[in-house]
Amino acid sequence: MKVQNQILVGVGCFWAVAATAQQPVDTSQVYRLPEVVVAERYQTREVRASAPLQVLSANELKRLNVLQVSDAVKHFAGVTVKDYGGMGGLKTVSVRSLGAQHTVVGYDGIAVTDCQTGQIDLGRFSLEQVDRLVLSNGQDDRIFQPARFFAAGALLDIRTLTPAFRPDKPYNAAVSVKTGSWGLLQPSVRWEQRLSAVWSVSAQAEGLLSDGHYPYTLYYAAGDGETARCRRTNTAVRTLRTEAAAYGNFSDKEQLRLKAYYYQSSRGLPGAATYYYDYSSQHLWDKTAFVQAQYKKEFGERWAVQTAAKWNWSYQHYLDPDYKGTAEKTENHYYQQEYYLSAAVLCRALPSLSFSLATDGSVNRMEADVWHFARPVRYTWLTALAAKYVTDWLTASASLLSTCMYEHALSGNSAGNHRRLSPYVSLSVRPFAGEEFRLRAFYKEVFRMPSFNDLYYGQTGNLDLKPERAGQLNIGVTYGRAVADWLPYLSFTADAYYNRVDDKIVATPTKNLFVWSMVNLGKVDIKGVDLAGSLHFRMEEGWDLEVQGNYTYQRALDVTSSDVATIEGQTYRHQIAYTPRVSGSGHVTLEMPWCTLSYALICSGKRYVLGQNLAKNRLPGYSDHSLSLRREFRWRRMSASLGLEVLNLMDRNYEIIKNFPMPGRSFRVTLGARI
Repeated sequence: MKVQNQILVGVGCFWAVAATAQQPVDTSQVYRLPEVVVAERYQTREVRASAPLQVLSANELKRLNVLQVSDAVKHFAGVTVKDYGGMGGLKTVSVRSLGAQHTVVGYDGIAVTDCQTGQIDLGRFSLEQVDRLVLSNGQDDRIFQPARFFAAGALLDIRTLTPAFRPDKPYNAAVSVKTGSWGLLQPSVRWEQRLSAVWSVSAQAEGLLSDGHYPYTLYYAAGDGETARCRRTNTAVRTLRTEAAAYGNFSDKEQLRLKAYYYQSSRGLPGAATYYYDYSSQHLWDKTAFVQAQYKKEFGERWAVQTAAKWNWSYQHYLDPDYKGTAEKTENHYYQQEYYLSAAVLCRALPSLSFSLATDGSVNRMEADVWHFARPVRYTWLTALAAKYVTDWLTASASLLSTCMYEHALSGNSAGNHRRLSPYVSLSVRPFAGEEFRLRAFYKEVFRMPSFNDLYYGQTGNLDLKPERAGQLNIGVTYGRAVADWLPYLSFTADAYYNRVDDKIVATPTKNLFVWSMVNLGKVDIKGVDLAGSLHFRMEEGWDLEVQGNYTYQRALDVTSSDVATIEGQTYRHQIAYTPRVSGSGHVTLEMPWCTLSYALICSGKRYVLGQNLAKNRLPGYSDHSLSLRREFRWRRMSASLGLEVLNLMDRNYEIIKNFPMPGRSFRVTLGARI
């Protein structure tokens, strides 16, 4: 408790200083917000970034025929999404093959965490109120942010809508409903209210129902051509998500954001579709709630402070009624709690030079009704010192992150304490005046602590695990410009990268195939190239054509051991599991005076389901094509929209995870209204 008190008191003092240091604000002046770009195109920001940055705006998300955040991030370059199929299947994201545990997910500027598995299920996030998705590799150019974001190998930042009101209308209301194949029903309602010149509030609720019984083709054995047409079972999902937020805009230099979030789901876990058997009765119930606050204030033209606090609670109930082990069934309950405080200070020492200091403290607890469960508690202190220099032709930034972790278990031994320093440096140069052509590079070191499952889960946990260490190196070029009235903008980025992961945590079999052990055996070399481009054509009044696409080539090789006499030697210089050599995505949008027509594509090359790149372990490549038509109407003060979508146009039951077929062709209809 002594360490916990030091963390909470230290960061709490920082919070108190920031919250109480009030100064009169001259509202007759126009102030600029630090580290925020409000006028330029998203593509311009991507081109100027010193580390690869990809952005999907709310309008682009509407055109991509996506239902959840997990569907949208498949359109980012260098991203691998593990999707077990259907609405309720687990969906995790790995960026440049570092693993899902190295990707931090931010929600309105504060990280979402899961100390049990170390990875976030993106299926729990809807797109109904998302303003933009931002994926940054390495590190964002913003140095004024929580220390947790400095600790990420990649950051997926989810930004939700902020209320905007007309002077004559103090409220906004929006409703929508999606329906489609396999019993899909997704209603959503949102209300925004202006309370005063300073305060406004919003509330949003959304539900999702689906039986998920989609058809698929089952292949009984390789080579004999025998197939059967079946339907997925145990795929029903029911979710409810609610949010409430309050916005205090005291001035252009002072803002407060409060948010409360609740999510619950009940879903069947479909089994592997193999040969004559695809039965599954496993079920999972999830509940998650958090309350978070963020406060920002500028002091004159040189200083700015932001503070944040969060309380997070989550519950998971897992049931396997047909477990054939020592008990009649397996039923477990898991509980997590987190207390989190953050504070950051920004100093603009010169017009082009700024410094920041950020410090975060958190306490994570986990309990379970598993026999002899350790009940671990983890105290984490992160401190990041950063600097950035910006001119018209140069952007340079550097940071040093200090990580201190203290851990103990209420029952049994614990993983102990860890300390680490992690540097980062990036550079973007524009060599030719008048041209938005830039050269960029960054280097970063990151490490991730083993999750509570890695350390304490049943017979597989290993208290002697060391943190994974990863080094990231990126070199790239970017280009963007407005060509003419008929081609108002084009952009192109190309990045080559090299990642090295040491002490990779892997599961290896011990005395039999049912008892595994988590050990530090893995070393992975990752080399790749990401290409992305965008074109915007303006043909005539009311007609616009936008084309965007990306392509990724990567070799993610296991270089653990070359000794063929060992298990690790049998996968030496083989592509790691579920990582395609080539992948890409694209979409084309044609805006016409009466409707908007969109086409989206996702494609992936072959992958291997195990570390040994043998023919029997190979999964074929796939492509997924979708079409959508959207029409908007206006009647008095109300705007309405109608959307029609055809998903997986070619009706292919491809597999992202072996024996978990994805849905074939499906249809969706979306009706929406806003007043």
